[in-house]
Amino acid sequence: MLAVDLLNPTLENEKRQHKLKRLVQSPNSYFMDVKCSGCFNITVVFSNSQSVVTCPGCSTVLCQPTGGRARLTEGCSFRKKIN
Repeated sequence: MLAVDLLNPTLENEKRQHKLKRLVQSPNSYFMDVKCSGCFNITVVFSNSQSVVTCPGCSTVLCQPTGGRARLTEGCSFRKKIN
């Protein structure tokens, strides 16, 4: 008997697997709302953005690109967008 149920994997197991080897393929990237620490303006930012994102209100830098995920500046808070 098999110790692991292949048709009903746990949520933790699905998160650990590669994005193409999951039962239903899904990307690891997401959009997020980032709140500026200076003027509390909310801007939508892609998690893997490849350019510097600035606040439209006070023109401070919200995030900077790295090799993969964008790095938020200190003081900025974020939340994932839901669909």
